[in-house]
Amino acid sequence: MELVIEHLQKYFEGKHVLEDIDFRFEKGKIYGLLGRNGAGKTTLFNCLNQDLPIDQGKFYILDGNEQRKVTTGDIGYVLSTPSVPEFLTAREFLQFFIDINQKDIPNVKTVDEYFDFMGILPEDRDRLLKDFSHGMKNKMQMLINFIYNPFILLLDEPLTSLDVVVADEMKKLLRKIKDEHILIFSTHIMELAVDLCDEIVLLNHGVLSMVSKDELSDDEFQEKIITLLKDESL
Repeated sequence: MELVIEHLQKYFEGKHVLEDIDFRFEKGKIYGLLGRNGAGKTTLFNCLNQDLPIDQGKFYILDGNEQRKVTTGDIGYVLSTPSVPEFLTAREFLQFFIDINQKDIPNVKTVDEYFDFMGILPEDRDRLLKDFSHGMKNKMQMLINFIYNPFILLLDEPLTSLDVVVADEMKKLLRKIKDEHILIFSTHIMELAVDLCDEIVLLNHGVLSMVSKDELSDDEFQEKIITLLKDESL
């Protein structure tokens, strides 16, 4: 199965942020969406998540020879700034999420089993979410997406706020679930993309292009990519 994007365009007040996005994302891979701040990575995610209408083009899921629309149930979106109901405890939030989505969640487990899966300690499970750190809120946001198990998971700079240990845990979890999903991991940190992702995709001047991960490991090639991202005249 693939997520196919054909000539997608998005512009604001006449300025093209996404000029011509034409790409295929394959199931079973983690894609590193690499681009400088302001390149349009979040805009692309918002279009795929259908939070923003697109101006031209289309995107769909291709399963063999069959095409179908991308539904909201197909997409999970982990925001760079986590949004959680801070008036609830972690346990209350997780139980509420399970209760309202139970019919759509495969192989429902107990709340504590999910906490164990995400590595959320027992002493944190009954704390108010407002008292959680940014990184802990991010873990809760990641957890509900793992539970819902969408086919396509969009991750917008999700590891930036996490400490080294938690970030490593998250990378292991993403590698563990990738076989049955398409994971698109947005970052402006090249080293993180090279370390985590199977494929590297560069968003520059409103278009997507694949770049060789093997070449990206070379210092000289990395410098060329950095130069390309900085050069607004290209």
